Amino acid sequence: MNRNKDWIKLDGIGKSFKVATRTAGLKEATKALFVRKHTVVEALKDISFSIAEGEIVGYIGPNGAGKSTTIKVMSGILVPDEGSCTVMGYTPWKNRTEYVKHIGVVFGQRSQLWWDVPVIDSFELLRDIYKIPEHTYKKNVDMLTEMLALETILQTPVRQLSLGQRMRCEIAASLLHSPKLLFLDEPTIGLDAVSKLAVRNFIKRLNQEKGVTVILTTHDMSDIEALAHRILMIGKGTLLYDGSLDELRSRFGTGRTLTVDYREYPTPIDIPLTTRMEWTSERAVYSFDTEQVVLADLVSHLSKYVEIIDISVESKAIDEIIVQLYEEHQI
Repeated sequence: MNRNKDWIKLDGIGKSFKVATRTAGLKEATKALFVRKHTVVEALKDISFSIAEGEIVGYIGPNGAGKSTTIKVMSGILVPDEGSCTVMGYTPWKNRTEYVKHIGVVFGQRSQLWWDVPVIDSFELLRDIYKIPEHTYKKNVDMLTEMLALETILQTPVRQLSLGQRMRCEIAASLLHSPKLLFLDEPTIGLDAVSKLAVRNFIKRLNQEKGVTVILTTHDMSDIEALAHRILMIGKGTLLYDGSLDELRSRFGTGRTLTVDYREYPTPIDIPLTTRMEWTSERAVYSFDTEQVVLADLVSHLSKYVEIIDISVESKAIDEIIVQLYEEHQI
């Protein structure tokens, strides 16, 4: 299947906001009632990227980086000050009525379900809002009920659901009208391990079987690692990185941690180009860089002194790699 590589295309997007400011104190508060001071905050500066149809892309960055502003531009909620944005051939803020029929949005901390009515009633209301044909609605409800295990909770009021159950229903609600593009903002926030796994597996299956394009914003890097092959990182309104996790690992992820269990040996062993992080008479932990030290040489060196029982090697966690990238760009 040939997929449009510029299915989503942002070119030179810029967006600024005027923010009211004042210093602390009653005098300043009174003065602000008559004369307001403002400062201009550049939320986005020359943001440009393309996303192909059918991709799952992780859009990451620290709080205040500009992630939500970008999503709001792509979903048609905000109009940029400069630049262009096309999604599926639409300019989101110009063709909003037609465009929103093709997108779904899930915000982890906001609900599109009615709090006091059963889940299925919320689905019915959304069917009317989106004018979904009856046969399409029934087919999608059946599919989503099966894929997200909703059968036992469809008749339950939303306020009585656990967080994990509600998030599954939120995702289902955003997909009732068969969108081609899904924006997910912190979809697993606050979920337990079982619920997180269920949501991740569903997103993978939806992408593979239905070809739905997914843009995922989250601070949980395990979500990104499990779902996205490509990440876009933004900081201070500027795009800082666009590439795969593998490329990021090769750039920052050469650090390793070696844990060695051995027969009792009381004297600590220092090895050149490594850092001894822990030492007991039966276990040692070293950190090293694979560009400077060959693992086999490290193990061979240790085996001259101790009788090794077991070894394990761990790569640097993706969270640590992302922090390094933040530090490089001073954000």
